[in-house]
Amino acid sequence: MLGKRNYSLTSCLIILSCTYMYKINILLKQNQKVFHTNDLAILWGITNKNTLYTTIKRYVRKNILIPIQKGFYSIVPIENIDPVRLALGILHRFAYVSCETVLAQNGVIFQKGEATTLVSDISRKFMLHDKLYIVRKLKDEYLFNDLGIENRDGLYYANLERAAADMLYFNPLFYFDNQKAIDWKKVREIQKVYPEEHTRRREVGYL
Repeated sequence: MLGKRNYSLTSCLIILSCTYMYKINILLKQNQKVFHTNDLAILWGITNKNTLYTTIKRYVRKNILIPIQKGFYSIVPIENIDPVRLALGILHRFAYVSCETVLAQNGVIFQKGEATTLVSDISRKFMLHDKLYIVRKLKDEYLFNDLGIENRDGLYYANLERAAADMLYFNPLFYFDNQKAIDWKKVREIQKVYPEEHTRRREVGYL
């Protein structure tokens, strides 16, 4: 009788160990390295919230899941993750990099700001691992117009002209240090999407 109990216990431990490794393998096979709680529930096929939270806590204790913030985890050291990907994970909604960040990268403004600037359907400012992020709110009808938006490995970036148009939408009197680098004809095409009062820029005079 005792032998059967020991056999049963051993079988349970083997099953638990296989389940444990199965869940790890699922995470490792994913292209993404960051996950929200709902992502984990879907990947692991767990519908019971208590089971899900207990499983997550266990994996956090074993350093398999690294908490970034509540409900958001990584399976690699946070410093190894693209800061933009982290920010988009925090926002957990559609957003793209634009405005000052893109303008600075293209040499249109000479003073590179400390913040990474994004556009989404909310306005928000936050710090994440010593990096500042500024998110500006754009109406859905303009936000989801993909004119001038590029997909780079699953992350969305405005091209130079879209970034200029976005910047003028938020600040019609914004000063561009290197105006010649911008194709203003393309900017005007993008600006046709936006209301005129958001794009009027007197000192440049291109409208």
